[in-house]
Amino acid sequence: MTQSFSIDLRKRVVDYVEQGNSRRSAAGYFTVSVSFAIDLLRHVNETGSLEPLPCGGRKEGKLAPHHDYLLRRVKEKPDITLAELASEIENEGTTVHPSSISRFLHRAGYSYKKNAQGGRARAQ
Repeated sequence: MTQSFSIDLRKRVVDYVEQGNSRRSAAGYFTVSVSFAIDLLRHVNETGSLEPLPCGGRKEGKLAPHHDYLLRRVKEKPDITLAELASEIENEGTTVHPSSISRFLHRAGYSYKKNAQGGRARAQ
């Protein structure tokens, strides 16, 4: 995972631009990307802060609140499809792709194994 640029560098880039230089020239002078300089100045203008935004995304998935419901539905109806589960979750207000449900169920210990006839059978 990458680290944010130091506050010192951020301050020097902002000061350089405030002295009348362009954001692109600031990027070249400090050997940072043009997008960093542009985004930094936008961030400073909007928030007044040089602090970087927090890194990382969700700490828990959006299916976490539906954990018990999903496992209960799979036990109640073992042949339920991922699309049906996605539809049921969407009715509760959370839009989710069937592949997300598949990964969720796989982490919960559910998987599909081929049976003797070459079809698929749910295994735990």
